[in-house]
Amino acid sequence: MTTQPLARYGARNGALASGLTSSVTPRPGTRPPTAEEIVAKLRQIDVLTAQGKTVAEAVRAIAVTEVTYYRWRKEYGGLKGDQVKRLKELEAENARLRRAVSDLTLDKMILAEAARGNY
Repeated sequence: MTTQPLARYGARNGALASGLTSSVTPRPGTRPPTAEEIVAKLRQIDVLTAQGKTVAEAVRAIAVTEVTYYRWRKEYGGLKGDQVKRLKELEAENARLRRAVSDLTLDKMILAEAARGNY
């Protein structure tokens, strides 16, 4: 009997087929940080790096990975707490408006088809 690589049989024990673990799944009993908490952690890292620590040491001190730090910095980099709250409000409003537009477009298409007599 020949042995097959594990990747051929799919993911096992929370590992992806590529052999990496998913960073999307949070640890049990934890919740994702709020936007304000993320901004506060980014500021902590800025303070620690200004004190002479490397980014890796500063990131380790606040208990996140470097990948998470760079993703957060990309999304929330220059924002302050109130700006983050406003950003989230605008994103929610944008999603609501997109749904409204898609509903109205669907209604328009239904009415146009009914007017042609294709019902």
